[in-house]
Amino acid sequence: MGQQLVIIGAGFAGMYAALASARLRDASGKASTDLEIKLVAPEPTLVVRPRLYEPSPETLTAPLDAVLQAVGVEYVKGRVEDIDITKRTIEFDDGGRRGRLDYDRAILAAGSRLFRPPVPGLDAFAFSVDQLDDAVALDKHLHSLAARPDTPARNTVVVAGGGFTGIEVATEMPARLRPILGIGADIRVVIVDRAASVGSDMGSGPRPLIESALRTLGVEAVTGVGVAAITADGVSLSNGERIGAATVIWSAGMRANPLTALIPGDRDNFGRLMVDGDLRVPGAPGLFAAGDVAKAATDDLGNTSLMSCQHANRLGAAAGHNAAAELLGVPTEPYRQKNYVTCLDLGGAGALFTRGWDRVVEMTGEKAKATKVEINTKWIYPPAADRASAFAAADWARLVDY
Repeated sequence: MGQQLVIIGAGFAGMYAALASARLRDASGKASTDLEIKLVAPEPTLVVRPRLYEPSPETLTAPLDAVLQAVGVEYVKGRVEDIDITKRTIEFDDGGRRGRLDYDRAILAAGSRLFRPPVPGLDAFAFSVDQLDDAVALDKHLHSLAARPDTPARNTVVVAGGGFTGIEVATEMPARLRPILGIGADIRVVIVDRAASVGSDMGSGPRPLIESALRTLGVEAVTGVGVAAITADGVSLSNGERIGAATVIWSAGMRANPLTALIPGDRDNFGRLMVDGDLRVPGAPGLFAAGDVAKAATDDLGNTSLMSCQHANRLGAAAGHNAAAELLGVPTEPYRQKNYVTCLDLGGAGALFTRGWDRVVEMTGEKAKATKVEINTKWIYPPAADRASAFAAADWARLVDY
C-alpha cells in the first residue's frame, strides 16, 4: 500500500483538493498505488450551495463520481465522526457501518453550517437555505402556501439576517411567490437585521444600490433590531414589535463544521482553524485545512479568506497541491488569492458586481445579472469528467479569479 492522502468533504474545497492532488501526482509520474488519494463524504455529489436560494433546489447538485474516477481518486462513502491527529486516523459512519481510514496527510474540507443561536422557536419554525435538505423543505413549504387562506400572514416572508445570503433570499422571494400565490396576492417580504443597514458589511459603495433594489422590489428592511422569538405564525422582535408571517427564513451567520473542535489550535470567531501559508494546521502534523474550516491570509496586506465558494475553490486546490507535494517530495506553493470580487443577486432588480476588498462597483443591473448567471451556472460547476479537463481546472495557480 502506498502513501495515503485523505480528503474530508465533497464541497468546493474538497473537490478541488482531490483534483489538484491527483494532478500533481500525475505530473510527478507516480502511480495511484504510490500515492492513494481518497475522498470521504456522505455522497459523491457537489451541492451547488451558492444557488440554494433559487427555486427547484433539488436540481442544484452535480455528481462527482465520474470526475473522481477519471483522475484516480477513490470515493469513500461515510460521514466523518472523529479525527485522531496522533494516530493519524479518521473514523466515519455510513448508516451504522463504521469505518476507519489511516492517513499520511489529510485535508479537512468539511465546510460550514448555519449559525443557530438559542432563539425560541428557531429550530421548530424557521426555514433556511443552508443545506440542500433545508432548501428543499423551504421550497415545499412555499408551494404549500397556495392551499392556505389568503391572509396577510400567509403572504408575508420574514428573512432574519441582512447579509449576502439574506439579501439574495429576500430579493428572489417576490418572483418565487408570485406564481404560487397568484398575481393578486399582496406579497410582503421583510428583512430583519441587527445592523444599522442591510448589507452593512458590503461597505458604502454597494449599499445605496442594494437599498434602491429593495425599494424597487418592495422588500422592507427593519434594521437595528433582532429576532427575539419565532412561532408558527410570525416573529417577535427585540423592540417588542411583532410581524405576522407564515414563513420565516433564518440566514444570520455561519460557523465552521464542528469537526474543527477535534483539532487543537487557534480558531477565529467562526470556528475556523488558523492555518499557515501552505494551509497546514499548526499543532496537527500531517493535517491541512481548506474552505470554510480554514482562515488563511490571501495576500500580504492583512486580508484573509472568506467563507465563500470563491475562496474555497482556490483554498482546496492549494491544500491538495501542498499535501500531495509533501508526500511526493516536491516543493509546496504558498496559498495566495489577491483578487476578490462579489457578485450579489438582486432578484428582479438585476445584480451587483464589485471588485477589490474595498468593493468598488463595476457592474449593476442586467449586465451584472448576466455575470451572476454565468458564475452560478458555469464557473462553479465541476469540470468535465476527463483527465485533461479536470487537471486543467485544478491548476490552482491559474484558477479563475473573476
